[in-house]
Amino acid sequence: MRRKPVERLVAEGGQGEGGSLRRSLGLWQLTMISIGATLGTGIFVVLGEAVPKAGPAVTLSFVVAGLTALFSALSYAELAGTIPVSGSSYSYAYATMGELIAWVCGWCLVLEYGVSVAAVAVGWGEYLNELLDGTIGVTVPAALSAPPGDGGVFNLPALIVVLLAMAFLLGGARESARANTVMVVVKIGALVLFCAIGAQGLRSGNYENFMPLGMAGVSAAGATLFFSYIGFDAASTAGEEARNAQRDLPRAIMLSLVVVTVLYVLVAAVAVGARPWEDFTDSEAALAQIMREVTGQTFWGTLLAFCAVVAIASVVLTVLYGQTRILFAMSRDGLVPKVFARVHPRTGTPRANTVIVSLFCGVLAAAIPLGRLADATSIGTLFAFALVNVAVVVLRRTRPEMPRTFRVPLSPVLPALGFAFCLWMMGSLSAVTWVVFGVWMAVGLVFYFVYGYRRSRLAPSEK
Repeated sequence: MRRKPVERLVAEGGQGEGGSLRRSLGLWQLTMISIGATLGTGIFVVLGEAVPKAGPAVTLSFVVAGLTALFSALSYAELAGTIPVSGSSYSYAYATMGELIAWVCGWCLVLEYGVSVAAVAVGWGEYLNELLDGTIGVTVPAALSAPPGDGGVFNLPALIVVLLAMAFLLGGARESARANTVMVVVKIGALVLFCAIGAQGLRSGNYENFMPLGMAGVSAAGATLFFSYIGFDAASTAGEEARNAQRDLPRAIMLSLVVVTVLYVLVAAVAVGARPWEDFTDSEAALAQIMREVTGQTFWGTLLAFCAVVAIASVVLTVLYGQTRILFAMSRDGLVPKVFARVHPRTGTPRANTVIVSLFCGVLAAAIPLGRLADATSIGTLFAFALVNVAVVVLRRTRPEMPRTFRVPLSPVLPALGFAFCLWMMGSLSAVTWVVFGVWMAVGLVFYFVYGYRRSRLAPSEK
């Protein structure tokens, strides 16, 4: 139950083993990081997984998932402005609810970010094949483009995109942010283009029987689609590399969530209006296929596939960035090995951390199917978000005098709603996902009591 004082969290900001992170990111870059981590696989890939669960009402599923994200985003915005550090909800829990809860939250974030990178990379491979087929008429063989269980042996494209993101991150945060900004502009343009062209193929009959599987289908699809919203907290992991974190982090989080939600709902509405919902059947490159069907030409579908390859690569880049910064914070606190907190003096990046995490995520992406990865990511995210909603209320009660650049309106009502929505959506996930989550948490608790409990910098021997 030992807590890390907020003042100590902030004072240690940016400090690592052998060097420190560099403060080089402004509001624009932070917003682009948040949009970059959020806008991508959820609409380009996971839409095909969600439509069969909800039918045309998948648009409502995006709204439900967006509301759940909004309540949590408000809490994130307040805490990010109050405790501007790299650990995201892990650090917020450490300051409010104690080390064990912080560890649980951090372990969930490892699941959220690490598995998310792998899931996103799988989707990138699907669109890469669409692009190759539309341009040079060849595709990566199934044996090398799908994991075991999906008809393949090893998903090589998924591994490649993770390694490319690793190369960018090793160059430094500012350079990675520049590359991400270019990719974000490309993918927003691609989704606007899809809406403009896809609208020409709208058929009112496709919206009939709007909710064929009832509210149960809407909530089940919403739980899967929550995967689409996990990236907005990536901006909070940049707290130690932002020039004015207390001012810019809350703004970046809220702005990115608004932009992403509007685009998601518009694209989903056009997609189910242009193609009967029964025809999606877990298609992982649905938007490119719809473009070809509407226009009768391969050019537009190929163009969208190219934009999707760029878009999804930016998600891999920014989510991988978030994962490394969370492990950086946990390592600095002594809860995971010190190698994750080593900072390279020239680039100001945690190099060893980046390489280890990238290789782990790349192998995971190459070996596990997308659907299972997306649901595992969703449950880890929802659990971490639920804890953030609790943390903001606890900090209001225990440290009411602290300066806050953003305050959640109607607290504690909205944080309570955020907590309840997270639990509701967790309950909509499959039993298999809960089993995986239970095993993951059990492994994490064993690791904490064997390693982190005694090596923590708050442990009596470390003080």
